[in-house]
Amino acid sequence: MSVPTPAAPPGQPKKAATAAWIGSALEYYDFFIYGSAAALIFPEVFFDESDPATATLLSLATFGVAYAARPVGALFLGHYGDRLGRKKIMVFTLILMGLSTFLIGCLPTRDQVGTLAPVLLVLCRVLQGISAAGEQASANSMTLEHAPPNRRGFFTSFTLSGTQGGQLLATLVFIPIAALPEEQLLSWGWRVPFWMSIAVAVVGYVIRRKLDETPAFEQQAATEGVVKLPLAVLMREHWADVLRVVAAALVASVSTIFTVWALAYATSDSVGMSRSSMLWVGALANLVALAAIPLWATLSDRIGRRPVFLAGAAGSAAMMFLYLWSISTGNYPLTLLLGIVTFGVVYSAANGVWPSFYGEMFSTRVRLSGMAIGTQIGFAVAGFAVTFAAQIAGPDGDNWSAVALFTAALCVPPVIAAISARETHKVPTEHLGERTPVAAAQPETVTA
Repeated sequence: MSVPTPAAPPGQPKKAATAAWIGSALEYYDFFIYGSAAALIFPEVFFDESDPATATLLSLATFGVAYAARPVGALFLGHYGDRLGRKKIMVFTLILMGLSTFLIGCLPTRDQVGTLAPVLLVLCRVLQGISAAGEQASANSMTLEHAPPNRRGFFTSFTLSGTQGGQLLATLVFIPIAALPEEQLLSWGWRVPFWMSIAVAVVGYVIRRKLDETPAFEQQAATEGVVKLPLAVLMREHWADVLRVVAAALVASVSTIFTVWALAYATSDSVGMSRSSMLWVGALANLVALAAIPLWATLSDRIGRRPVFLAGAAGSAAMMFLYLWSISTGNYPLTLLLGIVTFGVVYSAANGVWPSFYGEMFSTRVRLSGMAIGTQIGFAVAGFAVTFAAQIAGPDGDNWSAVALFTAALCVPPVIAAISARETHKVPTEHLGERTPVAAAQPETVTA
């Protein structure tokens, strides 16, 4: 029989949610400024500008490289997060992201060192990917295990609100940068947002160092002991849920297509919208998402995770057709409106609920591993969705309908995964992820 999880000290759930929000915002500021730069700057700085189409394709591919590194980082960080605790991983990921992002701002260009420039860029991007692999899983585990059982959806949504806040901050930083004269933009202007990551790392470190470890993890360590090989237990007892999370996490393709490919398409010669105006679409959509995410999450605490997630995944598939079509018309007010509805409102339903939806599939002893591995494999596909979209769009990069269809197809597995999942919003925290009696797993545990 599971021992009831002790309640978190007064104020600790809010403190954990705030730390998750601020830390994720700072972490994903670093991650998303790369996406903006990959679409607007890097094709000319790090690749052969004599062939713009190929340069853009290669630049967008470097955006996906971090997603390829994320499953590897998830294996490593998930293992230690379930053995050493959530807090240690949250601090480590923030420092690694800040350092790797700062180094990107210091890199020499292709004109200075030739092909070594994109190689160094890819190496820094890999470090970003490893960091991001453990960020959301550790922050989600921290907030879920601190939250009151009947409000887990609301409190875990702060991690994703923070992610949207980081994306908003990254977009706002790039708006004045993108407005610089071309010569200044390509010489030093693009570096400034990356250099700012040092301040990001310092602030995030101070915030997260003050956070307590979760009562659920401390109880697990003190009673049954931590799992010696979390991956072995995860694959034996939760393999179906890992596959379910992998499939569900493909919904993140909506975010990468919206954030990177649509930005590159709208500012291409075939459409001709300005960089600044399209960056404002992303900024306002993220601003709306900051309000929509906790509202959707609160709704999931009342009616369940599955219906809210399903509405977000299926709705995003339909809305991406309308959003990309609006870009193709060159009608900016229409593009702004549909961008806000697509990303700020509809996608936020799935985006705001998945932290609790996925986390509740796993028990405390393997929760961080399960979330990290499942999400990062799915996110890896989502990261390279941008590269595939650039190829699907054709030689002129303007076949938006094919990209919309591709994005909708990637929303089908999340819908199937949600339909097949259990509803867990009313399950007590100590009973989440139960599969076999505790005694059956004791030989594989070690005392903390």
